[in-house]
Amino acid sequence: MALANLDQYFAARFQIKSELRPDNTARVCSYLNFPGNTKEAFMFYRSVFKTEFSGKGIQHFGDLPADANHPPIDDVIKKMVLHVELPITGNHILMGTDAPKEMGFTLVQGNNMHICVEPPTRDEATRIFNELSDGGNITMPLQDMFFGAYFGEFSDKYGINWMISFTTKNNKT
Repeated sequence: MALANLDQYFAARFQIKSELRPDNTARVCSYLNFPGNTKEAFMFYRSVFKTEFSGKGIQHFGDLPADANHPPIDDVIKKMVLHVELPITGNHILMGTDAPKEMGFTLVQGNNMHICVEPPTRDEATRIFNELSDGGNITMPLQDMFFGAYFGEFSDKYGINWMISFTTKNNKT
């Protein structure tokens, strides 16, 4: 059943993304995969960035219409997140999905991805850094750096790697 539903999964995600983006305007997105806690993570991110989900909000596997060409979706998977988009800052879009092992996914958390946020003020950089790093692991404290930025790095409590960078040459607080 896992692989039989995989093409339906990708087709549905692509369709949702197409509906949320009516034209080809350039945008920056980061796509995050979770082992079943996408909704929890995105509710947290929404509270930090104080924005709202795009389109119909959080869409679940259970929202997929029945398809005679695919086996039914297991009830456990129906509650998982199929797709969500959250505008964060600077026209950056954060996208996410649960990647169920029941559909053949194997997630490995590592250091292969960072989301770099460049807020418009030093104060906003501090706020975002403090709120997102709460409960996580700070690998480089937010500080003025030799390369002219107020910069810090951490992994949040969901294992996602972040860099917060405010260019101090702007002298905005």
